Amino acid sequence: MPRSVNHVASKARRKKVLKQTKGYFGRRKNVWTVAKNALEKGLVYAYRDRKQKKRNFRALWIQRINAAARIEGMSYSQFIGALKANNIEINRKVLADLAVNHPEAFKAIVAKVK
Repeated sequence: MPRSVNHVASKARRKKVLKQTKGYFGRRKNVWTVAKNALEKGLVYAYRDRKQKKRNFRALWIQRINAAARIEGMSYSQFIGALKANNIEINRKVLADLAVNHPEAFKAIVAKVK
């Protein structure tokens, strides 16, 4: 009995990978083995960087809060410590937004905790 190979499924699988690598440079977009490896590596980076994105944004918020707090005469750590002591629960994302877009509101928060 002849060997049965499901070309429909394997072609569909390859086509799916090549569709996902559309836009890659050189052989990474149209040669099956190179495209498959490039896609796998890209998906690994995407998974890793979804986690790193959260870290990067938190670091950015902390830098913005620190800069705004120093204008008001406090360091970041003093400011956050004072917020905790006064039971003011505002997260860093909101504080950073206030510091950049609404400096008068941020100044009022600093005055409250001093």
